[in-house]
Amino acid sequence: MANSPSGDSMTDRLVRILETFTPTRTVQTAAEIARHAGLPDSTAHRIVGELVATGLLERADDRRVRVGMRLWELATRSSYALHLRQVALPYMERVQARVRQHTQLAIREQDEALFLERLSDPASGANVTRIAGRLPLHASSSGLVLLAYADADVQERLLSAPLRPMSRETLVDPAALRRKLAEVRRLGHAAAPGFVETVSTGVAVPIRERTGEVVAALSVVLPRDAAIDQPLAELRRAAQDIRVALDPPPIERESDRAAGG
Repeated sequence: MANSPSGDSMTDRLVRILETFTPTRTVQTAAEIARHAGLPDSTAHRIVGELVATGLLERADDRRVRVGMRLWELATRSSYALHLRQVALPYMERVQARVRQHTQLAIREQDEALFLERLSDPASGANVTRIAGRLPLHASSSGLVLLAYADADVQERLLSAPLRPMSRETLVDPAALRRKLAEVRRLGHAAAPGFVETVSTGVAVPIRERTGEVVAALSVVLPRDAAIDQPLAELRRAAQDIRVALDPPPIERESDRAAGG
């Protein structure tokens, strides 16, 4: 891809434009995109026009721009994250039916927890997470699980950087966070009372593939004073069922059955 005078490649500029769309900023003018992407107006207008022409972006009735269906289509075709969500969803619904608060599925994306799905009861308590939303790994029960089982270099990189608190109870001291991660590995779950919001407690367990690798975290968000034993049992059962569903036994081939008799 050709570089701009600033040294950015076309790919860099495309990504910067697409990243200006957020859960709360879904429709923008080209000028707004330019400002949020830090690009000259002429550059942003040209690239936005090209993306609209290919269907990756589309124009609303008022001529503002939003993410196009073709981008969703391309992302959906072979995404492991979406496959994971599809496999996990029935077991998440079972947890949600029994816990009746918030049930969430998250993966590690770079140094953040990216939430693939969230199920909520109308009467459930506070929860800031949303589908396709992110939280710092150290600041939620899902993030703590994902960080506890991440490679050592990932842990060291995060622990060596300044840690931003989400609430007054978020762990931001590296020594305290190391102890918490060791606790998560020892217990096989993370409990994070007040880490994101002081009125809530997050509880999460790892989801593993057949190899044992942790690929996601399954969590519930409860009122701060709620008991966690029953929700934790539901999470563990669901995580085990998801592991089995992610790695179904091989289907016996017709030729094998014929050869056997």
